[in-house]
Amino acid sequence: MTSTTTGSRLRRRAAAAAAALLAATGLTACTSSAATTPTSSAAASAEATTLRLGYFANITHALPLIGVQDGTSAKTLGSTKLETQIFNAGPAAVEALFAGSIDAAYVGPNPAINAFTKSSGAAVRIVAGASSGGAQLIVQPGVTDAAGLKGQTVASPQLGGTQDVALRYWLGQQGLSAPVTGTGDVTVAPQENSQTLDLFKQGKIAGAWVPEPWASRLVLDGGGKVLVDEKTLWPQGAFVTTHLIVSTEFLAKYPGTVAKLLEAEATTLDAVKADPVKAKATANAALKALTGKDLKAAVLDRAFEDLTLTLDPIASTLQVSADHGVAVGTTKKADLSGIYDLTLLNALLVKRGEKPVSAAGLGKG
Repeated sequence: MTSTTTGSRLRRRAAAAAAALLAATGLTACTSSAATTPTSSAAASAEATTLRLGYFANITHALPLIGVQDGTSAKTLGSTKLETQIFNAGPAAVEALFAGSIDAAYVGPNPAINAFTKSSGAAVRIVAGASSGGAQLIVQPGVTDAAGLKGQTVASPQLGGTQDVALRYWLGQQGLSAPVTGTGDVTVAPQENSQTLDLFKQGKIAGAWVPEPWASRLVLDGGGKVLVDEKTLWPQGAFVTTHLIVSTEFLAKYPGTVAKLLEAEATTLDAVKADPVKAKATANAALKALTGKDLKAAVLDRAFEDLTLTLDPIASTLQVSADHGVAVGTTKKADLSGIYDLTLLNALLVKRGEKPVSAAGLGKG
């Protein structure tokens, strides 16, 4: 699946897939009646034969990158076989989840919101965080402010993705139109991140709002400069960049497997904190295995410095992301109540002697 999927095609396919998912699972189109984590001891330990996990070859997905690469994820899952699939951006991962090709995925807030709203709250639950920060608007050296982007083309990873929404919303706040359809002051071009780097080097695009390591690559390999660091737009610089979503059906059937996936993520985070140098090397090895290329040391260092890895999904920022999606026309306004199920995560945190995290009133905490 590529980032060139049009908005209308995405909406048609997602809607159809969501309807099919609802029909197949027998879930109602009501948030309150969707399947939830089982409470009986036997059901709570149920594990799947296979877990199909999606994530990106980005540093913002460092926890799954490292956990899969060094074997932590497979080891923690035990007898459950881990199958992985790599995506360029969240909307494609959501399509795969709707189609039944994957069971869980690391994505940004807006794709998760769209998956939830398009299925009337039935298809997915956010079960943990993964990262905060690590997204920037990088522009050509001659661009000094937002006005310099008028009449220009700026890239994002995929239509309706987290950086795509952030870019369009920010442009709107600067008085520049960037509509999903039709023409505006700025043309936003959703495309593969690797293509963005090539076009930026050639001077064919004025900039891009991208996640790490692509922001660092545009600066260090492409000669660009930071016009906006997204963390400066949020209180205390904290906002969700990546979190873990799970099919509601899979969560209901196999909470034991989801619990182990969360344990693997926590173990990986511990390893990153204990030995950052080794963690960077492991992440780089993963990127080389997945893309055929590793990162320069300077790019890797800058990417990690711009990012905070965390199990906290920072739920207090999700509604803002949803409102931004509605404002730019990639998301329909909807009630997000029930989108979180942090039951398993908080049980793990308490077991580890850590403080539980909040669902901000949008689900189980």
